[in-house]
Amino acid sequence: MSRERTYVDEGAGRQWRSTIAAAQAGDRHALDELVEGWLPLVYNVVGRALNGHADVDDVVQETMLRAVDNLGSLRDPDSFRSWLVAIAMRQIRDRARRKQPAHLDESAAREATDFAELTVLRLQLEGQRREVAEAVRWLDDEDRQLLSLWWLEVAGELTRRELAAAAGISRQHAAVRVQRVKERLETARGIVRALNGACPDLRELTARWSGRPDSVWRKRLARHIKGCGYCGDTRESVVPAERLLVGIALVPIPVGFTLSLALGGKTAVAATATSVGWSAKVMAAITQPAVAVTAGATIVAGGAYVVTQTPDAPPRAVAPTASSTARPPSAPVPSVTPSATPSPSPSVTQRKVELYGTVVDAVDRAPDPNARPAALPHRPESGITSTWGARAVMQHRGESVTLSGQGYVLVRWQIAPHDRPGGLTMPTWTGLKGKIFHVASGGGRRMDDVTGEAADGGPVTGMGGPDTGYTVLPDGTQQMWQNEYFYVDGTVTLNQNERGASYGLTVFPSSWNAVNEDINSGPPEGAKRYGLVRDTGKDDTPVPQYVTRTTPADPATVPQRSRV
Repeated sequence: MSRERTYVDEGAGRQWRSTIAAAQAGDRHALDELVEGWLPLVYNVVGRALNGHADVDDVVQETMLRAVDNLGSLRDPDSFRSWLVAIAMRQIRDRARRKQPAHLDESAAREATDFAELTVLRLQLEGQRREVAEAVRWLDDEDRQLLSLWWLEVAGELTRRELAAAAGISRQHAAVRVQRVKERLETARGIVRALNGACPDLRELTARWSGRPDSVWRKRLARHIKGCGYCGDTRESVVPAERLLVGIALVPIPVGFTLSLALGGKTAVAATATSVGWSAKVMAAITQPAVAVTAGATIVAGGAYVVTQTPDAPPRAVAPTASSTARPPSAPVPSVTPSATPSPSPSVTQRKVELYGTVVDAVDRAPDPNARPAALPHRPESGITSTWGARAVMQHRGESVTLSGQGYVLVRWQIAPHDRPGGLTMPTWTGLKGKIFHVASGGGRRMDDVTGEAADGGPVTGMGGPDTGYTVLPDGTQQMWQNEYFYVDGTVTLNQNERGASYGLTVFPSSWNAVNEDINSGPPEGAKRYGLVRDTGKDDTPVPQYVTRTTPADPATVPQRSRV
């Protein structure tokens, strides 16, 4: 059942406000939608925290059962996500208290799917992303629990506030603990890298190792790597983990995974009898002899949720990622809807008419601060109208502004790593009719220009610093400047797609004179650098990277192409 979701303020829970309210009122379809929408997040939190131990299914089951059973007590639907993740973390900690390591069923653990391996296989990770996933095996249980939250924070699925709440600590303490986990993760990455190498001394050292990661061998291997010229010699630059995790989505739920909401230690009858108010209505609803089919899964009689998609089916996109959106300009764009009869391809002549603009997917380096910009071509200006009037201030996911006419537009960036660092989901241009060009960058600085130094000596930029964390762009995304200028000849809508890293956009209709004055206000006036002109005055001027003539249901899914 499809429901309109209201996008306001921070927290994905707000996107589900109407669905949660309907589920609290006893709507079975709304409850089905909640389970379908949030089970993947819970499965990833628990799966990474326990690294695929056989208890993962039980902990996920108990988490969802408790969430369903206590949904009526949730007073603020906007806090649903943090509330749900906190339940999952409590179940993980309770499981750890109930089962001491010495009493764990090791045979069951060996039979369970290693979550690091599952992450690599299901998301087809390669290179350093694969290395990060495999390094998780070398972390202690407590570190893995926090890493499972931080991983989702960087991927844009949790905020820092939600991470701290789920871990039961303050935001300041969370920052310290996350930093320590990141350091241990880097040590573990070094171990994975060394074990994949050919160091003869390391082979001799590990001759008696069982192959199962543990704290003793982690310390031994770390000591060896620190003193070994061969293992310590990294032949390729090591990309920080947070940059790698930006492009990793949620691991899809395995085919055949079953979740029975009506059970969990008591029968459906007992559950209904012992629950009161809303809980009784929900338990009665989900045990009706009916089948509700959802995307890729089925909730059947008795409240059992069974994943039915085929193994080859691609995971449902949660947020755009570099790995899923970046595409060479010459690569064909797959059809969204398969057809039995392929439609004829447009001729070469047609393509030349339809396509314009050049590709800017090769990320450029910042020019010298004292390098004056090239001359800015003067395009016709009949005026731009905006659905927000003279100034659009977009701070939250789901906000958009439609621009129409012929003229220049300023998009001013405000990155807020102090509020929420991590992976940034780029704004997108949709519903384009006519043409749009990316003509210049200004504002006196690129957002990655160094503006200061942190107490520990690390650089502070417009993208963040050591104390707050850094905002990270998807791979291949052009680094934004404070002011980005575009030329519109037609109609287009700019969408704020905030998820993960916090940011805001202010959008003004502008003019050639204003753009020219901005980009030529350089270091003598106290700014960090002159601007950069991209406009050639012709149709080969670059276009925005995230632009489409279509109007997708979720604007954040626009691919990272640079030609329309």
